[in-house]
Amino acid sequence: MLYRTFSSILTLLLASRGSYATPSNTSSQIQWGPCDPTVSNGTSVSCGFLDVPLDYHDPSVGNARLALLKVNATGERRGSVFFNPGGPGDSGVSNLGLPGLQQILQQYSGGVYDIVSWDPRGVGLTVPGELYCFDSIEDYTAHFNGTIELTGIEETGNFTDPADVQALLAQGPSLQKKYDELGQKCLNSTNGKYLKYLGTAAAVRDMVSIANVLDGPDAPINYIGISYGSLIGSWFVGMFPERVGKVVIDGILNPVGFGTQKPSAYFAAQLENSDTVYKGLITGCALSGPAGCPIASEGDGPLDIDSKFQALIKAAHEATKANASVPLTSGVLRVELFAEMYAPADWSRFLNETFPQWQQIISGEAPANGSLARRADDFVRRNPLMRRASSNNTSLSYSSHAVTCGDAIDMPGLQLEDQFKDVINTARNVSHIFGTYWPAPIYQCPYWPVRSVERYEGSFNKTLANKIIVASNVYDPITPLTAAEVIASRIGDDAVLLRLNGFGHSTIAEPSICTVNAVAAYFVNGTLPANNTLCEVEPAAFELFPGVTTADIIAHLPSFDV
Repeated sequence: MLYRTFSSILTLLLASRGSYATPSNTSSQIQWGPCDPTVSNGTSVSCGFLDVPLDYHDPSVGNARLALLKVNATGERRGSVFFNPGGPGDSGVSNLGLPGLQQILQQYSGGVYDIVSWDPRGVGLTVPGELYCFDSIEDYTAHFNGTIELTGIEETGNFTDPADVQALLAQGPSLQKKYDELGQKCLNSTNGKYLKYLGTAAAVRDMVSIANVLDGPDAPINYIGISYGSLIGSWFVGMFPERVGKVVIDGILNPVGFGTQKPSAYFAAQLENSDTVYKGLITGCALSGPAGCPIASEGDGPLDIDSKFQALIKAAHEATKANASVPLTSGVLRVELFAEMYAPADWSRFLNETFPQWQQIISGEAPANGSLARRADDFVRRNPLMRRASSNNTSLSYSSHAVTCGDAIDMPGLQLEDQFKDVINTARNVSHIFGTYWPAPIYQCPYWPVRSVERYEGSFNKTLANKIIVASNVYDPITPLTAAEVIASRIGDDAVLLRLNGFGHSTIAEPSICTVNAVAAYFVNGTLPANNTLCEVEPAAFELFPGVTTADIIAHLPSFDV
């Protein structure tokens, strides 16, 4: 399901998960202390831990220990605002430790609230921590060698070549077996016994536990959640409608679809705007011309820029057929290109630097050295739906898989080959560029061995103690506006929809005074924007290419299919 946010949007927010200030008190209360400098060295920032039940319905199971970070209010404190940056698997502690993010959240909250985040179960410094199912990246690559897990899906055009179709379908039985084996490896790993205690319902209850300690058991709970954090938010308002304070969810995962659809159908719906965002990229390049986007030739339009991408994908596809060990397959290119759709601020650098490097590697003009494990490691790091934890472990973290699949609906008997057929249909009818995106954790959920002890299945139309804001970009590649419209409609009169007429994943992907002012007025004064408000990106403060603004691109978006 689930989608990385700040690591791709706020220019690679890499923070160490090293040491941490450990309070001596191990009771149910939080004892705040200075954070380790590797986490944050701000004077207004504190760190701590809180013990909570592993299973809120069976306290005899034992406790989890949540790692917390708090940024003090800059004005007269009115309470706390809780924050989740996305994932699942992103560290709230590491992200909130970054001064740039602190500044954004203080603008949103008017500086009159403490901002509090935590590492959810399976993440970072919380116990249980990261889930590692392989001892190293070498073990991971050995397990999946020869499969699309390491290379992506090979295809060109709209996936109509019978040879490409047959090559994918032929992998179904063997790869499904490997996913079954992976599930058992995860169960047998160090943290495998905790799998059923990871999940979004647990994250919601953990947040309520933190709020009870900080603000009192009857206080309204204020929350900002982005990307996967929006799912935490939508489950929270459903599970605890009487505790809803000021809540903003942004970059919306459709909780209704997630709770009812098989993975391939749900993921297809998530991609409905992705080709339009790609058209924004190529349109911006064409508008900027050779001076601002060197891959453009004089007089090129968006279709000309698209043809250069298509030629590169075809060249990678042909090179892979000739040599299966090539470093840049067409599948890898699509996954890495999709990561660029999240963050328009990176588009100019991407087309000026990365795209020419791809051309040189595929043509053989530049070396792409490294072992299979190294190439697989690079592929994982650039895949916005997969994750490597920043720790001493050299392997892939499966915490995002554990949460995604622990929350997922039960799908007994669903064959991977049937999902492949849906992927082919998605490439032909939903997203020609990104419909064959692979790997993504959600596709593995039918073969995951464990479901969470608690999963929230709705409803989402309960009467809330306070009204909330549901925010979305108009052109979001992975959490489309329609998902925000669905949850806002289900919540009804207790939700208002706030849109940003921009590109990228969530409204933080591009700057807008309008959205900041709307959220700040809500947190400070309780003033809601009008339902369906449309904000614009700041043209004076943000150009996607030299001389080219978001509004310029939107005004020139082509109608052709890519």
